[in-house]
Amino acid sequence: MNLKLRLILMNFLEFAVWGAYLTSMGNYLGHVGMGSEISWFYAIQGIVSIFMPTLMGIIADKYIQPQRILGYCHFLAGLAMIGLCVMGSMSATPDKAMFIGLYTFSVAFYMPTLALSNTSAFTILKNNGLDTVRDFPPIRVFGTVGFIITMWFVNCAVIDNGAFTFSLMENENKFQYTHMQFLVSGLLSLVLFAYCFTLPQCKIVRKDSSSLSETLGLNAFRLLKNRRMALFFVFSCLLGMSLQITNGYATPFITSFKGIAGMADTFAANNATLLVSISQVSEALCILLIPFFLRRYGIKTVMLIAMFAWVLRFGFFGLGNPAFPGVILFVLSCIVYGVAFDFFNVSGGLFVDKECDVKIRASAQGLFMLMTNGLGATIGTLLAGEIINHYCQWTTEGYLLGDWRSCWFVFSGYALAVGIAFAIVFKGRRDRDESKRDIPN
Repeated sequence: MNLKLRLILMNFLEFAVWGAYLTSMGNYLGHVGMGSEISWFYAIQGIVSIFMPTLMGIIADKYIQPQRILGYCHFLAGLAMIGLCVMGSMSATPDKAMFIGLYTFSVAFYMPTLALSNTSAFTILKNNGLDTVRDFPPIRVFGTVGFIITMWFVNCAVIDNGAFTFSLMENENKFQYTHMQFLVSGLLSLVLFAYCFTLPQCKIVRKDSSSLSETLGLNAFRLLKNRRMALFFVFSCLLGMSLQITNGYATPFITSFKGIAGMADTFAANNATLLVSISQVSEALCILLIPFFLRRYGIKTVMLIAMFAWVLRFGFFGLGNPAFPGVILFVLSCIVYGVAFDFFNVSGGLFVDKECDVKIRASAQGLFMLMTNGLGATIGTLLAGEIINHYCQWTTEGYLLGDWRSCWFVFSGYALAVGIAFAIVFKGRRDRDESKRDIPN
């Protein structure tokens, strides 16, 4: 199989695993009495990202090839996801402590794979003489395609009276409301586990270690001694606070309109996961713009575009509703998400890869994950949960109703403040000759 096609399949499966539950899990939690803990479920992804990507990056840099440790992580994460499905099938209200514990185990091994898949792809491309800035985005776009397809699948898939069907009509047995979403994720993880061992080798660059920090793979933290890189990581953390808010609350928010007279029968309210998938369609298209924007404008402008896209993402949610014409604002929110996510996450990963030494490449990606999906996402999700739980409450029918508009405007205001601060503090390289190098400036 063509090298790029092999990496495309890897990225497709990597994000298909996540797409099966990431945006629909909130609806399931609300139905089984864990709605008030939604913020904690998404914060757990951030908490484990504080140390697990860094730890797995150290292992990938020094002991086990990254594509292999990627497979091992998916094996463990997939088994745990299947366990969540089993728990959900055994009880309409699973034991909260056991459910959270098993979920934590699963995401503890899934979250490092986001950095490991990047490291594996970058290494394989470079080993074969290809350019990561030019060749990686068209490969990475198929990760988003995988995410979209599993979102559509769980939105429409139904098991009703023992029969499996697809439906766009309202049905409480849709996978987006049930434990079956975890089974889809788990099975895909096991497929990727097997596939990882067919990928080209990413040989480890071995070197005699003379210090404890080098032995532990902590040299990536030396990047923080560079003021520009330190500021990049700090603002990555601040912007990372926005990452999981809509992943956790967009579908419960849109679905909540089913509890409002006059909007209960709208298509959007009954197909929240399908509507939110427009975000991933936009993401898939925006990835293809990254090489041009990075080479033309540099990392500062690209990050600024991402930050102000988050302002619009939250603001449009605050102004819209699922009925026409308000639903147009929901669609616009989903469209700008592609810019908000890609111009931050994908561009940031490419920037870090170009700026760091080959010997700490996986560790540096782990550090980027720590700052964004770790510290940033954890703090942001927990704070967002407090704000939403203050303004909104779960009804007995499983809808989260309240003053959503104030919540979205608070989040939009925060993103605006971060964007303004970044524009003032972070200095991009202005040398025209340097801007023509492969390193995004």
